[in-house]
Amino acid sequence: MKVLHLDTNHQLLIEELSALGFENHEDYTSSKKEIQKKIKNYDGIVIRSRFPIDTEFLDAATNLKFIGRVGAGMENIDVSYAKQKNVFLANAPEGNRNAVAEHSLGMLLSLMNQMYKAHREVRKGKWDREGNRGTELDGKTVGIIGYGNTGKAFAKKLQGFDVEIICYDIIGGVGDDNARQVGILELQQKADVISLHVPQTELTIGMVNTEFINAFQNPFWLLNTARGKCVITADLVEGLKSGKIVGAGLDVLEYEKKSFDFEDWFANKPKPFKYLRKASNVLLTPHVAGWTIESKEKLAQTIVDKIKAEFC
Repeated sequence: MKVLHLDTNHQLLIEELSALGFENHEDYTSSKKEIQKKIKNYDGIVIRSRFPIDTEFLDAATNLKFIGRVGAGMENIDVSYAKQKNVFLANAPEGNRNAVAEHSLGMLLSLMNQMYKAHREVRKGKWDREGNRGTELDGKTVGIIGYGNTGKAFAKKLQGFDVEIICYDIIGGVGDDNARQVGILELQQKADVISLHVPQTELTIGMVNTEFINAFQNPFWLLNTARGKCVITADLVEGLKSGKIVGAGLDVLEYEKKSFDFEDWFANKPKPFKYLRKASNVLLTPHVAGWTIESKEKLAQTIVDKIKAEFC
């Protein structure tokens, strides 16, 4: 089978597919329209987030048997239409779950101990110990929304702390020894920390809004290493201003049109983002929670393993 690689990935992906007998072609520069003209010649494609795989593209891909999405989310693929066409879909949430979990924990500890604020002040010659007094994680309740691969990995990382870990998910029976599954009301009553680990769906887009924020009994720290559009930034800013949200660690932002873009929206500098940039209790990273040296290899290996299991 002929495979077209549309994004660069770890070299082992091409090497191992070649060893399995696949013919690999690479095209990292052609436009979507140009790719669409030749996609009928390929049995498989491997992509990260270069462009959406929509109905028009899938109709042109008359011989397509599989799509390998080297990442966790599938929002750039029309999943239902691909399934109608019997296209096998392979994504890799297993590949970067540990990286996301470590990033989430790092963000949380940094926020609670005001490390970023203190760092910036010391660099400017300000030595303010009392103004940078931290808060300990021990004794808190950490709520995880979305208890799949990354949610479970984050709960595992928290086992060394004296915390209560609860999880909320639309799927029942996902709790385990590391987190107790609860309903939304108990989550809102108890959580001191909320960490999002959900995919981007109709249910999760805009889920963190003013109503969501105000429903929590305790002021809470918010972590989002999932998808930016799950949080309405303007409502988050109001929550930060009111103190309802103590601090926010954001690896993703709702302004991202697709994963990893930046220049298009940053040039316009949306007003809520201006606040986030200046806030001392906000930590921002550029969609890199699952972007480690190790995860690059793990993601590629996961895709190879799934394609091998399905076709070899």
